Amino acid sequence: MKISHIEHLGIAVKSIEAALPYYEEVLGLKCYNIEVVEDQKVKTAFLKVGDTKLELLEPTSEESTIAKYIEKRGEGIHHMAFAIEDGVANALAFAESKGIRLIDKAPRKGAEGLNIAFLHPKSTQGVLTELCEK
Repeated sequence: MKISHIEHLGIAVKSIEAALPYYEEVLGLKCYNIEVVEDQKVKTAFLKVGDTKLELLEPTSEESTIAKYIEKRGEGIHHMAFAIEDGVANALAFAESKGIRLIDKAPRKGAEGLNIAFLHPKSTQGVLTELCEK
């Protein structure tokens, strides 16, 4: 698995509209993209910090994993995403060969047109890990 950089940090929020003033007015960041990812039941907002992005995740349904996360743990950091240079499918196969539990057996489409897949936090030292490629 060849990781080039941290692609983004995912932050669970109840409301993007309520969260953005902190990121934009206090931290001075700029939201450059808001989109809904229907199959994940989430609305996302992206902000850049240097070469790394912050992804605000707002649930669009009570059944979404983000809604369940917020209900259980509250708002805050949800996952860390790495940019993969040699393909998410290859990275999944490698991780599985090392005994890592996969949430996704194959890459799927995520926000910003990325191919994504998740590794289970029970086998990644408690950190939900997303693998991404353009």
